Amino acid sequence: MTGFTVFRLDAGELARTAPRLADLLLDAVDGGASVGFLAPLDRADAESWWHAHVPAVAEGGRAIWAARDGERVVGTVSVGFTAYPNGRHRAEIAKLLVHREARGRGLGRDLLTAAERGAAERGATLLVLDTETGSPAEGLYRSAGWTAAGIIPGFAADPAGTLRPTTLFYKQLVAESRLATAPAVR
Repeated sequence: MTGFTVFRLDAGELARTAPRLADLLLDAVDGGASVGFLAPLDRADAESWWHAHVPAVAEGGRAIWAARDGERVVGTVSVGFTAYPNGRHRAEIAKLLVHREARGRGLGRDLLTAAERGAAERGATLLVLDTETGSPAEGLYRSAGWTAAGIIPGFAADPAGTLRPTTLFYKQLVAESRLATAPAVR
């Protein structure tokens, strides 16, 4: 990864970085990425979306990494952790975004690797994510060892409002979960 610095944001850094993350989100939506928003996305709404995650980062329910090229934020990825007792072994990868001008240099893979490592350090043994079927991101996940679990037709609208299929993926970080090795209950 030449020229990029990937780092985890604490709650304060997330609040300070929200305007630059908003620029990244706007670039993704303007570029047609299906990341949960319709075009045109208002800048204030994009910034507010990032600020809304500050409490979850502070409480440990979400981890967010950003990538810089100098002072410019050119990528991000998030991991969401569940509070449900039966799901503490899993986490969800979300909002893997790479600025259109920074694509094709391995940054997406570096961000994904950082998120996977961060989730594993928190004890996650199973990761899940979803992405638009046929998107460049789908190829990244497949090449990074993720397994497609299935496709849901018309699951999410792209930025233009057209319903698109979504592929659900998972990745096991260890061969067996802690629950699988627990004694059977009779």
